[in-house]
Order: sequence, then C-alpha cells, then structure tokens
Amino acid sequence: MEKFPIRSYTKKELAFCYFPTAENPHSAVNHLMRWINNCTPLRKALEEQGYQKTAKWLSPREVRLIIEYLGEP
Repeated sequence: MEKFPIRSYTKKELAFCYFPTAENPHSAVNHLMRWINNCTPLRKALEEQGYQKTAKWLSPREVRLIIEYLGEP
C-alpha cells in the first residue's frame, strides 16, 4: 500500500480523503474539523505550528500532524 502523499491540501481536499462518501464538501470538512477539535493533543500541536481555523489550506506540516494523530485516510 502506498503512503499518503504529504503536501499542501485544501481542507476540502483532505476532508474528502477521509470521508469520500460525504454528500457535500461542507459536511466532509465539518466532520474532519470535529475530529481535529476533539483530539486535544492534535489541536494543540496544530496551534503550535501556526494553524488558523479560518485558513482554507493546510500546510504539509499540518497534514503530517493530522495523519500522525488521526491515521492515514
């Protein structure tokens, strides 16, 4: 199995990787953000990297942290 590529993703792109059967982008992003917000260590690690909840893009570092805490999609 190939490793998930670490690169910049929009929140929508990454959310659809985790939730490919979501009916619309908004619900996929909401679900991913709920997972992130419910994982306190991940949320803190992202904040230390400079994460802004209003950002549309996730940096490769942020994506790496998400995968580290939530697993590969």
